Amino acid sequence: MADKIQPAAPRGHRSALASRLGLPWRISLTARILAVNIIALALLAGSLFYIDSYRRELLAERYRLARSEADITAAALADESGAHRLKLMSRISAEQDLRLRLFAGDGRLVADSFELGPPSYSLIDPATEPWYQDAARMLDRGMDFLLGAPAIPAYHDPADRQASAWPELASALRQGKTLVSHKTAPDQTPVIIAATPVGTDGSALLVTRNARDITENVRMARQTLAFIVGGALGVSILLSLFLARTIVEPLRKLVRAAVRVRLGRDRSVVVPRLPDRRDEIGLLARAISDMSGALRQRIDAVESFAADVAHELKNPLTSLRSALESLDRVKEPDLRRQLIGVAQDDVRRIDFLVTEIADASRIDAQLSRTTFEPVDMLRLVQALVAERDQRGVNGSSPVAIVREGSDPLVVPGDPARLERVLQNLLDNAVSFSPVGSPIEITLSSVEGRVKIAVSDRGPGIPASARERIFERFHSLRPSREEFGKHSGLGLAIARTIIEAHFGKLVATDRTDGAPGARLVISLPTWDDE
Repeated sequence: MADKIQPAAPRGHRSALASRLGLPWRISLTARILAVNIIALALLAGSLFYIDSYRRELLAERYRLARSEADITAAALADESGAHRLKLMSRISAEQDLRLRLFAGDGRLVADSFELGPPSYSLIDPATEPWYQDAARMLDRGMDFLLGAPAIPAYHDPADRQASAWPELASALRQGKTLVSHKTAPDQTPVIIAATPVGTDGSALLVTRNARDITENVRMARQTLAFIVGGALGVSILLSLFLARTIVEPLRKLVRAAVRVRLGRDRSVVVPRLPDRRDEIGLLARAISDMSGALRQRIDAVESFAADVAHELKNPLTSLRSALESLDRVKEPDLRRQLIGVAQDDVRRIDFLVTEIADASRIDAQLSRTTFEPVDMLRLVQALVAERDQRGVNGSSPVAIVREGSDPLVVPGDPARLERVLQNLLDNAVSFSPVGSPIEITLSSVEGRVKIAVSDRGPGIPASARERIFERFHSLRPSREEFGKHSGLGLAIARTIIEAHFGKLVATDRTDGAPGARLVISLPTWDDE
């Protein structure tokens, strides 16, 4: 009766399957939900690294600007001399936020715009800035480290005021063109340096600019993106936790309930059905609840069936043992023959019971593997009645077949099992029918279902017992019937087979009001599509 339980897959097999699929089975579902959502944000956060390309573009643009400024300033200074040259240097420095240093051909510093007028910029001492600037510089260094950016040399004004203190000037004079580079100020902002020849007498111009706006723009971009990513991360974590709670918590409840059901320590375990959930989790909860209920009913049925089998076998075994034990003490031949007859009846009773019990226990498993085919119930009934008449098992009760309507009476099923059902119903009707009274089999098709009714003219079935007669080993046998001829399993087997065919088997009164029982089978019709 019980379904076979498939053995669990070996742990090694599960691990191999997980490895092939690349699934981290040991990671909790909550962690996986968080990971999936955070990975997407991590990809977005990766755009922080692309801001470095934005910084490089800004530097490249400033290089081009510094080269142009140096070339134009050098050309302008070459056409001036004396006080006009110094005045021009001071004005350009103030207007363009530059520091200009002019060196003579012998390397001597001729003029410094910061000495000719107020400095156009000043390098910031990090010690004088608030803490968040230190944090910003630490973030800059961290990003440079992650990106593997080359180290930029620190900028400082050399104590030596000669041109030789500036390698950039030597390179520019040697190559005869403007060269641009940059160094890092104490506050980690870039200082762009342009060196270019002035005229043809070996003079050179050194132009420096503290491009703090580059660092500020890059930091602003990083900050904006960081805020966006941080906000999205916070929302994603909250949504992930909410999603995990709506998924994981119900699953944990189902797991706990399933474990209690498996352990069998609490017969009253209720698997939560989650009626408010209309999603897949709710469907799963209700399916598991129904499954556990059906499993519990199946277990109860198996236990009850085992107890009933023991009870039903105990009576004939007790009678058989009593007859055999008495046989040795009885010397009278007639009494001995009577005891032997009792023993033979008990053996037949036991053999019949064992056969019926074995058949009842195999029905579920056999039907679960059966492929249904179209069965013409009218033809099946006609063939069965003819075969029973030929064997004479209907006794003195003639069997009449009545077909109502002209609709096809074809159902999906197993012909042998459906024939077994009809055999049991006819055997039941014959056993209760008075001598010579007819038995009717009525076939009809109503609203897509085929109905077969077997009616007799016996004492009928009380309304209170119409469900109990389908219980195993329950039997209301007529007093005239020979002991041991029925097992009390016939109607129970019949209902099991019909339910496996998605049908129903019920007991009712006769429709004509006459005394007797009426057992009605209802089966779905065969769908050609």
